[in-house]
Amino acid sequence: MRFALLFVLACAWVPAATPVAITPVTAPHGMIVAAHPQAVESGVAILKAGGNAMDAAVAVSLSVGVAEPYGSGLGGKLMLLYFDAASGRSFAVDAMDAAGSLDVAAYLKRPEEDRTAGYGAVCVPGLAAGLWAAHQKWGAKPWAETVHPAIALARAGFRILPKTREGFAEQEKKLRRGDPEIARLYLPGGKLPEAGSLLPNEDLARTMEALARHGRDGFYRGPVAEAIVAASRGGGGVLTAADLASYEARVTEPMTMAWRGRTLVCAPAPASGAALFLPILAALEGESFGGGPLRTAAHLDRVGRVWRVVSPLVVRAVGDAPESRFLFEKLIAPDSIAEIRAKAFAPQDAKKKVAAFDAELPAFYESPMAATTHFIVVDRAGNVVCATQSQSLHFGAGVVPPGTGVVMNNSMSNFTFTDRQSMNYLAPGRRPRSTIAPTIVLRDGRPELAIGVPGASRIPTAVLQVLIDHYVIGRPLAEAIGDTRVHFSAALRSGETVAFEAERSLPHAEAQALQELGWKVNLPEAAGTGRFFGGINAVSLNPDGTRTGFADPRRTNIAAGH
Repeated sequence: MRFALLFVLACAWVPAATPVAITPVTAPHGMIVAAHPQAVESGVAILKAGGNAMDAAVAVSLSVGVAEPYGSGLGGKLMLLYFDAASGRSFAVDAMDAAGSLDVAAYLKRPEEDRTAGYGAVCVPGLAAGLWAAHQKWGAKPWAETVHPAIALARAGFRILPKTREGFAEQEKKLRRGDPEIARLYLPGGKLPEAGSLLPNEDLARTMEALARHGRDGFYRGPVAEAIVAASRGGGGVLTAADLASYEARVTEPMTMAWRGRTLVCAPAPASGAALFLPILAALEGESFGGGPLRTAAHLDRVGRVWRVVSPLVVRAVGDAPESRFLFEKLIAPDSIAEIRAKAFAPQDAKKKVAAFDAELPAFYESPMAATTHFIVVDRAGNVVCATQSQSLHFGAGVVPPGTGVVMNNSMSNFTFTDRQSMNYLAPGRRPRSTIAPTIVLRDGRPELAIGVPGASRIPTAVLQVLIDHYVIGRPLAEAIGDTRVHFSAALRSGETVAFEAERSLPHAEAQALQELGWKVNLPEAAGTGRFFGGINAVSLNPDGTRTGFADPRRTNIAAGH
């Protein structure tokens, strides 16, 4: 049987209760969890010097972009949630990438590969504008002071960790594909950088010096912008100087939902991660799962049935359009949730085929290790930054405009190209949909948890299972994060059963039972590998005033505080 082949390596191994060990770190005043030790160090130094959460967030964001060039950076996007302790209000900073002022009809005639690689795949990057807008509103220290740590890191070089080298090796073909700048920067001497070595980027240091001196205009206008536009024009891209100069981050209201005596504060459209897991949580609010464990075939099937109903509704409701927020509110309204439950739990043939609903999903939707990272900063006053940033795919479009040191995104690949009625259909200035899902949990109006994760379509299911494990079943956060990661695959094709994925630590008997319930089961990697299932980062704000960070070793994450 084909199914049995998936378990050759797993059958002889008895998994531990939590196959990935998460070591909590507690500090009395502030806490940072992010994807590289040097990035975390830069943020902690800002906090110790009297900076607030937003000051440290600028340093962490830019430093992560230096130390994880395949994951995020100035050439990509940012979605940031901010809880302001003084006012008790939550905000969202939408700095998602945006299409330029392109001719849509002409663009659609281009080869499909132009949407995923090269300058034709590049949107206007939003991260720099988002950091600038957030710091202008909530930062305390001078802007240049918050940018300086990343400049120093780029100039001196970041440390290549073992998982960093794995990330480089996985995309070696892209690095060698033909863009001389990305090869020069990230294949020193024509070879993959060795673990333990330092890899500097002087061009990026100079770009950030311009950002430090001139704020957002140091990136979106002047020499840096001119270099980006010239490279785009020369490489067949669509970006113009006006596209860059006119880009603005949006400071807006997050999406919220009451759940089990708490308020979940989440990223709004065009982010779609929370729009998927919030209705699922609402539909399952009355479930106790018998006190756990969650990872039994019966319980996972129950969650998956709801997911199967909600997913196509989210595809239709979420996009960069004014009506998206209204459509989401309708989706989580009581009558809608009742209808979702009725459809999900209606009697059905266990082997029943499901209709394909992913005609408008981008080709990479289920691709492994999408280039994304998540970080959290909590300061002494209780201000919280919870942010996810990305270049869409690993090393983005695989291009670096000469002289800038900036790896550019390939976010054009996130648009819909077939359904003109979709809110995610390609349009000038539109921001493509993304599964990112930074989340803050409030209790009595104050934050008790901030959480997020990279991992493309696996982002919302990762947050979903941690919230269920922790708040419904009552497991400690470290166990909820470290246990076997699962996912319900969104890439359906007509005539296929629905796909279920998990780390290989899922018990064989449960996987076999899921197949008998009609799920096509796939176990793509050993627990903790982190290629398919991203590393969850979280911070709990404890009743005694301390903060505890949870850094998932599935990626290069680390937690530190003061």
